[in-house]
Amino acid sequence: MSHPALILFLALFGLYSPVAALASYLPIVRPYNHGQVNRLALGLAFNVAVFVLAALWVGEPLLKLLGISTAALTATGGIALAYASIPLMRGKAGAVEELEKLQERERQGTALPPEPVPDPKSILFTPLSFPLTVGGTTFAFGVAASASATGTQDKVALSIAALCFAAVTGLTLYLSGHVQRRISLKGAMILDRVAGILLTAIAVILLANGFTDLVTARLNQ
Repeated sequence: MSHPALILFLALFGLYSPVAALASYLPIVRPYNHGQVNRLALGLAFNVAVFVLAALWVGEPLLKLLGISTAALTATGGIALAYASIPLMRGKAGAVEELEKLQERERQGTALPPEPVPDPKSILFTPLSFPLTVGGTTFAFGVAASASATGTQDKVALSIAALCFAAVTGLTLYLSGHVQRRISLKGAMILDRVAGILLTAIAVILLANGFTDLVTARLNQ
């Protein structure tokens, strides 16, 4: 249990929390069919693999070159996550809004044409990959693990752990598509609200941690 690669995988897995992530994916994948969800799952796994591998191999010098701290990345992830999650919590997006539109159509006795489905590529990076799946803390884990590696062999082992984590995220998104097709609209509405509350709480934590680290770093200079 003390191998650095295993520790990295468990840390990323715990931070990601597949059960919570699956609930957060439900309102995202709702408009898409089976094939589109499969492509999104593959795209997500690829994005996550590139993100974590970049943190492992070039993360530390890249951050120094750009003058960006992991605290800034964490705070930015909190802002982006709050932007996506607050409408869910307020019932202004996802299944809540969809149910309200359906009820309004039933009252009016009209059948409005379905709204256009967004291009899956438009949501693959934001918010699906960042910040719902990875963020500044994920990048920080990769940089810290790389700093503790004693040689190329250790970094290769860490890279394998990163690929395994990426596979977990892709599988979670794939499963969310199956759950979405088997849940009623009212059930999805409840999950949207719950996911919105949980994701907003996570966003607040990310914002607090990011800004606290930024202030602490400034005071220590």
